[in-house]
Amino acid sequence: MTTTLRRLAFFTALIAIWESIYRINMTLEFRSTRGFPSPSGAIEQLYKGFFESGILSNALITSLQRISIGFALALIIGAALGILLGQSKLADETIGSLVIALQSIPSIVWLPIALIIFGPAGNVAIIFIIVLGGTWAMTMNMRMGIKNVQPLLIRAARTMGYSGSELIWKVMIPASIPAALTGARLAWAFGWRALMAGELLGRGGLGRTLLDARDMFNIDLVIAIMVIISTIGLFVEYLIFNPIERKVMTRWGLAK
Repeated sequence: MTTTLRRLAFFTALIAIWESIYRINMTLEFRSTRGFPSPSGAIEQLYKGFFESGILSNALITSLQRISIGFALALIIGAALGILLGQSKLADETIGSLVIALQSIPSIVWLPIALIIFGPAGNVAIIFIIVLGGTWAMTMNMRMGIKNVQPLLIRAARTMGYSGSELIWKVMIPASIPAALTGARLAWAFGWRALMAGELLGRGGLGRTLLDARDMFNIDLVIAIMVIISTIGLFVEYLIFNPIERKVMTRWGLAK
């Protein structure tokens, strides 16, 4: 509770300082007031976008739908690839090198190709780059989790009769859950960024709405959308990943 209050106090202080500077600028005009956003203006745009025009509501729903599908696919594909690379030396030496090469390519670079392949509507294309953004991080972390399973644990499992797929599903995958969680967190971060970048060039969603706000020179709306983007990031980190991480670390005896 103390940590939450500290964070609230910190952000409240930042907003108060920002609003004060804005008010001073309104009086002294050391910078063009048109290009100087304010917290009060951003709050006003949030209210209008959610409760009057519905622009932000529709954009948020579109973005959340895209990230949900893309993130889920990235976890599934990345986990499967990571298990394969962690188990097979041949796959690690061949497919693994391809994954490393693809990991160095920013996912947004794939968007023009995706738009050509999947059509200009953009929905499938944007989900595609979300998957590309998140899959490789999940793959590499899952691979390391499988490879770092303690040999003693594997030998003990084999002594108990585990072998083949049973050894993977009942011993190796559960032992690699902490690494998989790190991969999931990174996959979310990269996928979320890929979504925002993709929507800047695609259609619909928060990213496109932000670009439209810039074209209309509505700087308060730009800030409002940035607030939404960062708030979702905080929500996912502190209310989803952190509780899961605490449970996993406690379950695996890694909690400090």
